Amino acid sequence: MQFSPYGGRMSEISESSTPFPYRAGILYSIHYGIRWTKEGISAWNMHMRGIRRSYSFMTPCVTKNPRSAYLNYRDLDLGVNNKGHISYEQASIWGLKYYGINFRRLVHVKTKVDPGNFF
Repeated sequence: MQFSPYGGRMSEISESSTPFPYRAGILYSIHYGIRWTKEGISAWNMHMRGIRRSYSFMTPCVTKNPRSAYLNYRDLDLGVNNKGHISYEQASIWGLKYYGINFRRLVHVKTKVDPGNFF
């Protein structure tokens, strides 16, 4: 686990000033990572069980209602963007958890700038 501390000057910037909403009141971000060299499904299962145990252990110590995540530290348990057309309702499942109050504004900009969903 990697802990990235927040606070200081970051706390003085409004959460709606930039797409990054994690400002005042957020102490740090946790990046859970795991890697291994042994190939095969049994190795994958063993390591995934281990990282999920760590993740579950930390659950009482992290943001709640909703649980959220920094976009660069993808959290597949929060939801994923499936390929092809995705509705606002579907994207809201994970989008609100990554972007907080900025999600609606980002969807509005994306709709205007990239109506064909090229990016």
